[in-house]
Amino acid sequence: MSDTLTLSAQLRDRAGKGASRALRREGRVPAVIYGDKKDPETIHVEERALNKLLGTGHFMNSIVEIEVDGKTIVTLPKDVAFHPVSDRAIHVDFLRIAKGATVEVAVPVVFVNEEASPGLKRGGVLNIVRHELELVCDATNIPDEIEIDVTGVDVGDSIHISAVKLPKGATSAITDRDFTIATIVAPSALKSSEGDNETPAGE
Repeated sequence: MSDTLTLSAQLRDRAGKGASRALRREGRVPAVIYGDKKDPETIHVEERALNKLLGTGHFMNSIVEIEVDGKTIVTLPKDVAFHPVSDRAIHVDFLRIAKGATVEVAVPVVFVNEEASPGLKRGGVLNIVRHELELVCDATNIPDEIEIDVTGVDVGDSIHISAVKLPKGATSAITDRDFTIATIVAPSALKSSEGDNETPAGE
């Protein structure tokens, strides 16, 4: 599970592009907190503190506790806008999280036991169709990553969501099909030697 992150913020007095530009010149990043059937709150956070959280690599699937105006608001980051030239963060959207709420998050996948895959040992290539899984899970129990075991997977085999063991309380957000996460495809030399010209089925 990702650690809970914390971020101090201040309420914004003014909205608009001019006010936002002024905040950015002061090293602040405009942001908004919305959801949970409450009015949105416009805030701003310190750019350096935000960059530190972005640097964790799991900011977008972590709970962020925002301390503003003497209270703590439990949120989940939903969007970060970056400047197209400087790549600096210029705006952040946070979703309020109610107690006991479930959230939809994108969780990265990690493949393990590649040495136990006969397809990879024969020179096959792991073709990753999805680098992240869209999951629905408890807001206080968001997994850092999903491990996918490729033991016994051979050339031409596909790994579908139905074969993945998800953490307790987590389900796939996509429920209408058994989608493909990865396939093991033969390299050109192996295809030629086996006369295998078939392409593994995609999603």
